Parts: sequence; C-alpha cells; structure tokens
Amino acid sequence: MSNSKTKPLDRIDLMILSTLQSDGRISNVDLAKKVNLSASPCLDRVKRLETEGYIERYGAFLNARKLNFGMSAFVQVTLSRTTSDSFKLFNKEVVTIKEVVECHLVAGGYDYLLKIRFADIESYRLVLENIGRLTNVAQTSTYIVTEHIKQDGGLPFN
Repeated sequence: MSNSKTKPLDRIDLMILSTLQSDGRISNVDLAKKVNLSASPCLDRVKRLETEGYIERYGAFLNARKLNFGMSAFVQVTLSRTTSDSFKLFNKEVVTIKEVVECHLVAGGYDYLLKIRFADIESYRLVLENIGRLTNVAQTSTYIVTEHIKQDGGLPFN
C-alpha cells in the first residue's frame, strides 16, 4: 500500500515486522525490549504498520494432519478461453472451494496454479471434480505432495 503519508521503513520497523512474522503472539512489552524501544512508541509503530498495510493480518499455523487435511497437491489449471471475463469468472468461482487454499494466476504453459488441502485420495478426487466443473476449465494437471521440505515461513528478512 503506498500513499503520500506512508513513511519509509527504518531498521526498527523491519525488526518489528520480522519479529511479529515469527511470533505474532509476542506481547508489546517483549517486542519493545527486543527492538530496544519503550512500550508506547513500539505500540505506535505497530499500529502505524497495520494502518499502512505492512501487516495484513495475524494468525496461527495449524497442524493440517491433526485437522484431517494432511495431504496436499498443486493443480495446474488451463482455461478454454483467456479473456478478461473468463479470468474474472474463474476467480469468483474458485474461491468458493474451501480445499483450495491458494490460487495464483501465472504466466507460462497454463493459467492458474492452485494449492489444495485434503484428507485422502477420495477427498482429492471430489475436489478435482469441483475444480473441473468451474466455468471454462479445459484441463488440469496435479502434483501430489509426498513430503513437505520447506513451507511458507513468511518473507525472507535477514
């Protein structure tokens, strides 16, 4: 988010962002100590970073296996038409499939790359059927994940 009121980030802002990214539950007092500020200016900076859109949301990383979504796959989707309306319609429909946890419009040999989460192969088949029913889907190719080596750990701060 950029507007004329957005201040450039300094070293302390980056330390705050890095710390919150790795520990979103840290108290303001502990965060302030970690970045060598007193609590009040630290809280002011966090609120500014939220207001300016640097911090989009807070959350928890859940154990997918324990919650019966232990399997994942990447699905390449090719549309039969690549018009602006086709993309808008696909975007509107794909977000309704709860098992689609990520959806990216990409450049290359296909149009979209989806990350899906599911419990088992039967669940996968049902999700793939739902994806295949979306308007203008011409073809899908799936890559089942057999082992998670590195998952999204956030932005690569120093």
